[in-house]
Amino acid sequence: MQQSIPIVTLPLFPKLDRLLLELLRSLTPADWQRPTLARQWTVKDLAAHLLDGNLRTLSMLRDGYCGEAPDDVSYTGLVAYLNRLNADWVRAAGRLSPAVLIELLAQSGAEYTASLAAFDPWAPAAFAVAWAGEAESANWFHIARDYTEKWHHQQQIREAVGQTQALMTPELFPPFIETLMRGLPHAYRAVAAPVGTRVQVAVGTAAGGTWEVARAAVGWHLQPPGPTAPAAKVTLAPADAWKLFTKGLSAGEARERAQVGGDENLALAALRMVAVMG
Repeated sequence: MQQSIPIVTLPLFPKLDRLLLELLRSLTPADWQRPTLARQWTVKDLAAHLLDGNLRTLSMLRDGYCGEAPDDVSYTGLVAYLNRLNADWVRAAGRLSPAVLIELLAQSGAEYTASLAAFDPWAPAAFAVAWAGEAESANWFHIARDYTEKWHHQQQIREAVGQTQALMTPELFPPFIETLMRGLPHAYRAVAAPVGTRVQVAVGTAAGGTWEVARAAVGWHLQPPGPTAPAAKVTLAPADAWKLFTKGLSAGEARERAQVGGDENLALAALRMVAVMG
């Protein structure tokens, strides 16, 4: 009997790409130079970064070609490696026009999605989801992680130009936030608490949801929300949640906007979760 994929994201890639291309084609020259939440990157830089993701994935996972492998495969080493690759690419892509970027995104996006569809969703992925604390991940989780990358970088572009609602839908937002919440047990790995202690994280509106992490004999684990009150609960607005977990909002800024109940120290660990590399 075939297993069900916990978070189905692959069918959403074509729509995500279509929305991105429609947005980019509508931008003015000034829009392309707007600053974004992605540190020093402009809208154009983020479009270039999304193109890099398509081309790098096709080269490595479809064609088996890795131009430059990391020397240090620890978490810190991988972050430094990825940050350098990203910076190098964005710097070089400064030579490309918006029209060229759009053309290349349109072509590579379809090929990228087709390449992911060829993978057995339950086979080991080439790259583990390190921000979730995994040393080995199934392909479905790798694909869902890629979905969150495409989603949040497009949303950073949309934030910069004031057009965020297209991705905040019951179709596109829940798989994004559900994938990020797979990082909660890892975020709590150093938090001491009695076995059975439960913490809930809720993201408001019908497109959000509620997740619960519980202390077990070894580590913390996700589980369905229990019938009784947890030791701590954090409630975030969707617009704050996506920024917080992708480093667009600090834990301190999020605390000012979040609703926190119960043990505040337990709750704050959720606000420090980072579900991106870099």
